[in-house]
Amino acid sequence: MTLYIDPPTWPGHGRLWSHLVSDASYAELHAFAAALGVPRRAFERDHYDLPAHRYADAVAAGALEVSSREVVRLLHGAGLRRRKGAARTAPDAQPRSS
Repeated sequence: MTLYIDPPTWPGHGRLWSHLVSDASYAELHAFAAALGVPRRAFERDHYDLPAHRYADAVAAGALEVSSREVVRLLHGAGLRRRKGAARTAPDAQPRSS
């Protein structure tokens, strides 16, 4: 199980946020987030938004620190990227076969 997190550089609601992603499946991502106590409402299309104060918790639990560009590259490579406005699919859908 490998999860990835980018630095908390994304502003919103008076805070900075990170993106937590999986390069394998949404099920893996949901399980990791649940183990951290991250509420499901923090899931947005293909990632979890984590506030800056939870960044160290995710890293301590095993998430690998990567750049924001790398997060997007990993999602595309795994077939898990969901763009804003794209047709909605089930949040537990598995990646596409290549």
